[in-house]
Amino acid sequence: MSFVWSPAKKFTSWRKLWLALATAEKELGIDITDEQLEELRTNVYNIDFDYAAEKEREFRHDVMGHVHAFGHAAPAAMPIIHLGATSCYVGDNTDLIQIRDALELLKRKLVNVLNVMKNFAEKYRDMPTLGFTHYQPAQLTTVGKRCTLWMQDLILDYEKVSREIDDLPMRGVKGTTGTQASFLELFDGDHEKVKTLNKRVCDIMGFKKCIPVSGQTYTRKIDYHVMTLLSGIAQSAYKMCGDIRLLANLKEVEEPFASTQIGSSAMAYKRNPMRSERVCSLARYVMGLPSMAANTHASQWFERTLDDSAIRRIILPEGFLAVDVILNLLLNISDGMHVWPSVVRARVMSELPFMATEVILMECVKAGGDRQELHEAIRVHSMAAGAVVKGEGKPNDLMERIKKDALFSSVHDKLESLIDPSLFVGRAAEQVDEFLEEEIQPILETNASYLAVESVDGVNV
Repeated sequence: MSFVWSPAKKFTSWRKLWLALATAEKELGIDITDEQLEELRTNVYNIDFDYAAEKEREFRHDVMGHVHAFGHAAPAAMPIIHLGATSCYVGDNTDLIQIRDALELLKRKLVNVLNVMKNFAEKYRDMPTLGFTHYQPAQLTTVGKRCTLWMQDLILDYEKVSREIDDLPMRGVKGTTGTQASFLELFDGDHEKVKTLNKRVCDIMGFKKCIPVSGQTYTRKIDYHVMTLLSGIAQSAYKMCGDIRLLANLKEVEEPFASTQIGSSAMAYKRNPMRSERVCSLARYVMGLPSMAANTHASQWFERTLDDSAIRRIILPEGFLAVDVILNLLLNISDGMHVWPSVVRARVMSELPFMATEVILMECVKAGGDRQELHEAIRVHSMAAGAVVKGEGKPNDLMERIKKDALFSSVHDKLESLIDPSLFVGRAAEQVDEFLEEEIQPILETNASYLAVESVDGVNV
């Protein structure tokens, strides 16, 4: 990702765009020689950055600085470099190339994160765990089912990334205000040649679509859509890592923690979820970027104003770089996430007796008991057990109270089986199986070439 947004990528893309333009212009009859094209082609990567910087200082114009740097390396081609084009021909089209390549990287990493999370969900598909609503104890779910909730969000992000890659247009060859006037002049008023030039350049640069109309720039609405996509990934990551941070506090689940890692300089016993905290910190930054892109788009006057430039040079690369790091961290966290089954079960059993009372009531009624009498007895025992838990800090003794009450004698010999946690998770395990087979597996099969092929320090890459 650093390379995608590097000067090397940016300025070699400029040169590839100048080569594509000259190639298409020659094909359509402009007097450009094979020698000139070959000189451009062989010097695409031969960039003298010092010379370009010198010329930029002289001209106070970055594009013309690089026009002259390219011409310095390819002197025979100097007369035809940037022929008919405006600065946004290289600037905007390169932005879109970088966005496209950056999205491809994010798609690859999303697939790998989903692949690692799939293994975690499979492993813990049927391990009962306490569910929470309002962060208060609720019905049971499973550790694996909870993981699929995180995965579902990432699938939505994956689908949006895939659509954006497919739909992303190139600005193409549009001229200074989007009218293609300079190219119409170049081709002596031949509209068909101008249209062919535009399509041919897009084809050469690997774009299936070209934006139909533009001002000087492509509409900054595209940047907003891209930023919302990045924000979506950040939201998913924040939600997942927020849950992991809460579970770490409960000592049920922990992110990877190295044997020599120090959690606190003062409190040597601490195991802070610093990777998840870092994800949330970066995600908070990324989630704020769409408003900047929205304001930039909204404030563009007529065909273009330059107040879009500086902010875009910040939010586009930094947004992608931040999400790239977020996905690296998710991969690392998912690959080494540790579950403490005994702690998970202990929390389940501390709350399960209350949840099991309806089952106990039904079994007793089946055996001839009075539903209303049983209900009142359970209510009284539950209030007393709750008072012990909250007032005295002791374990939940509701089952002990029911065992001593003759009213429930018909279930005394099977109380343990009635409070088996696996009876209270519904279809959670089956939902995990179905989700992985129907939603995750097709993504992995479609993107098999994306899957990690090696591990570095325990992180799939």
